[in-house]
Amino acid sequence: MHPPYFAAVFAAAVTIYFWRKNIMGMHESSEKALRIMQIATGMVVVLIVWCIATILKNGYQPVPFPTLHSIRFTDDSVGWLKGTVAPSITAIAIMIGLGHSLLAMSGFETLAQVYREIAHPKLKNLERAGWVIFAYSMIFTSLVSFFAVMIIPDSARPQFLDNLIGGLSMYLIGPLSLRLAFHGVVVLVGVLLLAGAVNTAIIGSNGVLNRVAEDGVLPDWFRHPHHRFGTTSRLINTIVLLQLVTILITRGDMTLLGEAYAFGVVWSFSMKALSVLVLRYKLPENRLWKTPLNIMIGKSELPVGLILITLSLFSLAIINVLTKKVATISGLAFTVAFFIVFELSEIYNKRRHKHDGPETEKFRLDTHSEVSKESVHVRPGNVLVAVRNPNRMQHLERILQKTDTRKMDIVVMSVRTLKTGAGEFGLDPDQMFADAETEVFSKVVNLAEKAGKHVELMVVPGADPYDAVVQTAARLQSSRIVMGLSPKLTPSEQGAQVGEYWEKLPEPRPSLSLELVLENQKDVVFFNLGPHPPRLWPEDVDLVHRLWLELSASGPGSKLHHRDVLSVALHRMAADLRSNRAPEVLQDIIREAAGGNHRKE
Repeated sequence: MHPPYFAAVFAAAVTIYFWRKNIMGMHESSEKALRIMQIATGMVVVLIVWCIATILKNGYQPVPFPTLHSIRFTDDSVGWLKGTVAPSITAIAIMIGLGHSLLAMSGFETLAQVYREIAHPKLKNLERAGWVIFAYSMIFTSLVSFFAVMIIPDSARPQFLDNLIGGLSMYLIGPLSLRLAFHGVVVLVGVLLLAGAVNTAIIGSNGVLNRVAEDGVLPDWFRHPHHRFGTTSRLINTIVLLQLVTILITRGDMTLLGEAYAFGVVWSFSMKALSVLVLRYKLPENRLWKTPLNIMIGKSELPVGLILITLSLFSLAIINVLTKKVATISGLAFTVAFFIVFELSEIYNKRRHKHDGPETEKFRLDTHSEVSKESVHVRPGNVLVAVRNPNRMQHLERILQKTDTRKMDIVVMSVRTLKTGAGEFGLDPDQMFADAETEVFSKVVNLAEKAGKHVELMVVPGADPYDAVVQTAARLQSSRIVMGLSPKLTPSEQGAQVGEYWEKLPEPRPSLSLELVLENQKDVVFFNLGPHPPRLWPEDVDLVHRLWLELSASGPGSKLHHRDVLSVALHRMAADLRSNRAPEVLQDIIREAAGGNHRKE
């Protein structure tokens, strides 16, 4: 089979394989990509060490400094600049070369596509991923080019321009059999990397088109989840179909594909840089990180670093337009076609949903007759967050900020309140998960994505919300229940209601705590449900200690402990409550609970 045709058939097979994996869920396909990168990293380390050893033993050919005498362009390299004075200008010649190396930046474009799926802490993980991609681009991609000039003879190098790593492997020191074996490893790793790029393209495109659909540009039909896996299968199908059409049209021409991809990468980067620059002036506050080199002029900040980056990217984008004829024509045609499709689709959607409310997420319902930690896929000791009002999510925001989901799971639940007697008949999924639940959980998903943390969602039917929450916490073996403060109750009243339902749980009742988060997220009230060590006021602790000193001196001595003093006092109170002194004890209790010299717990 002709090599480009074989490449096209192989690419189609890889695309179909990752299509299936993405239909099943991104976590499975992402793990495959991680394995590919681990294998590639091992090959990179071996190659760099072997190249250095070769240079130390055999010497090297010097790498020429980029000047007009050392830079040579083919007719295809200069495109529409052929016959002009531009390629003879050193700065422009270097920019033309940089334009042809833009594929090394493709990893950063992937970060821009999947940033909403990046785990907490987002900024730190973005920085880590950025440094990894920078290291690959600077160390691996650039070193391969330098090593190719230094090690491969000038006469032989043109044979390997499409596969410099393969050429390098044949000119390293060592036995021919070992070099051939490593050449095979290079081919295998190259196949795996390109296969991973197919997977990354599906994931990134799916994320971008999901946001486009959420904004009402694409029809709502695309966002319906898969009936089994819950993925946006219709968008994935569309993406893979376009990939297969692209493979069919190009018939495995890697040069054409690379140039077209570089066109998309550089213009995407340029527009994103311009957007960030505009946002620095429109929304200057609350920036977790800023591009370095910012100069204050009066009360205004001049982002010099960001301006230089934006200008550099636009300069490279313009050079790419002028030097890559086929990529520019195909890229512009593709851009115009998609712009027209998206514009017409948005107009249609606006007319169709003119009177609808804000766009909400799409959910796939997984129904279970019983609630358990296995059915919800959470570990014991999880945090159960009760939600009801999409406009009162301060308690969820606090938990997302404070909880490390690598150690503790977060379950967000809503109670579908039933009228008394309604439980005689089973509820359909549409009855369990109506518009109100969709609106609430859309807000939950938005907050979780913003925080970069995973949460489990569930809806439980119940006649009383507090009863349903407590029972669910017991079945999930939760360690804590988190709620917002009810607008109708004080913290003490709300805690007492939840405590009453805890008392109704069957023995043995679990150890649970209740956390009530006020609207400002700073004030939090904690309650321990059921038996728990009391939090004594400082003056009460002093009183216990003074009594212990007096009683110890009166006879028991060192055998007496502070707990013995409290035990006797409690037993005496219990006896008094069953005697004619009960009214007097109750009056003391009421006076103490009303405040006295103590603050309320």
